[in-house]
Amino acid sequence: MNDQTIIVGAGLGGLAAAIRLAAAGYPVTLLEKNDRVGGKLNLVQEQGYTFDTGPSLLTMPWVIRELFTAAGRRMEDYLSLDQIEPTCRYLWPDGTRFDAWQRLPQLIQEIERVSPGDVPGFFRFLAHTAGIYDAVADNFLLKPFDGISELITPRLLRDGPRIDALRNVDAAVRAHFRSPYLRQIFNRYATYNGSSPYLSPATFNVIAYIEMAEGGWYVRGGMYELGRSLLRLAEELGVQVRTGAAVAEVLLEGGAARGVHLSCGERIPAARVIVNADPRYAYAALLPGQRRTAARLARLEPSCSGYVLFLGVDHTYPQLAHHNIFFSADYPREFQAIFQKGVPAVDPTVYVAATCLGDPQHAPPGHMNLFVLVNAPALGPRVRWGRESAPYRDLVLAKLERMGLSDLRSHIVYEQIWTPADIQDRYNAAGGAIYGLASNNPFSAFMRPPLRAHGLRDLYFVGGGTHPGGGIPLVLLSGKAITERVVADAPRNTLHI
Repeated sequence: MNDQTIIVGAGLGGLAAAIRLAAAGYPVTLLEKNDRVGGKLNLVQEQGYTFDTGPSLLTMPWVIRELFTAAGRRMEDYLSLDQIEPTCRYLWPDGTRFDAWQRLPQLIQEIERVSPGDVPGFFRFLAHTAGIYDAVADNFLLKPFDGISELITPRLLRDGPRIDALRNVDAAVRAHFRSPYLRQIFNRYATYNGSSPYLSPATFNVIAYIEMAEGGWYVRGGMYELGRSLLRLAEELGVQVRTGAAVAEVLLEGGAARGVHLSCGERIPAARVIVNADPRYAYAALLPGQRRTAARLARLEPSCSGYVLFLGVDHTYPQLAHHNIFFSADYPREFQAIFQKGVPAVDPTVYVAATCLGDPQHAPPGHMNLFVLVNAPALGPRVRWGRESAPYRDLVLAKLERMGLSDLRSHIVYEQIWTPADIQDRYNAAGGAIYGLASNNPFSAFMRPPLRAHGLRDLYFVGGGTHPGGGIPLVLLSGKAITERVVADAPRNTLHI
């Protein structure tokens, strides 16, 4: 009997699922339409410059270590992690600067320098968000979840008030901080899952707690080294990995997934199929007869997308840290533009990463590799990026020049631009939404497509579009959760997770 598992998409969720299933004794074939595995965690290498294209900061490193342990390996034999100090440098149009240190004494000194009266509020905020983490970690983040019925437990009913879901991120931040600078810093964490701090529930302040408590990390050599390491591990475990293998359709027989049909015409049978792609794309393009579900998902609010510049510059900017945020002067207006009007912000917050500061080989001597990211609306009728990309590029670069990166445009010797349309095309991300669905209301977490496809047997989802959400650690945890689901649905005496 064919017990093959096919995984469609070799993003981090697909790689994690493949590794765990192979370690548990399943034969696995991993299919990726692009030339490299990793999904949005990928890289661009041109003219002596190396750029990470996706996640640039790692939190919860124990999730990676546990994945290697589950496969009988040591993470340290495959990759090295470095803590970044400061985690991020924040800059404002009025010249204010704040370095978010991971060492607590230095962080407190920074808070005292910017707003001495907010130090007690910072400790209260940490205690409050630690309570949120305690309430949601075991119940939501670290266990498989197929719907709200599985979440309603005696513990959740007891701890429900602690998760702070009835006010938004901004309201909770304002209750703890008086400084507008600190409020903007802590509101920014809502963007880690592509949402607005003025709409998403205060539960998501747990993201700030995780970064503060567990630190921010960088994978030595570049974030894509994580993708390379997981590919190596998967192949050592016997996973068959095929790149350049685009799936045209999941084969459904009698209400169950029984293989895939590749764009080249090849048909591959399987006992089950795991889709590591945006479920909104999958239901619309890969799953025949699922129009109603596709239409329902299409009505849900997408996360934000991104406008990206990859810049190789023949100059060094010593004021830059590894991670930098150039804030907008009006944060509420920025998010109103993105989520309510569906247009790019006229004064955007700009993120700049310079990995050459940690890995000098990422740029030629005397040069820098600048990864520039601006939050942008998911694709919609109000923006035509083919026409608006060039002027928006000039707007972003002019802002960076005003805020200290002098003559930046004259120093650019290599440049590549990605718009939300490019992100959609590269990663089959519906609307170019980086994180799948937005988390802009208290029920968003329950609206994500579940790990098991409803109404179809032996069809599963893994990755940022399903439970528990986007970001490296959560996507890897979805790989663990889906393995537990597969084992539960097809128990075998030889399996050991």
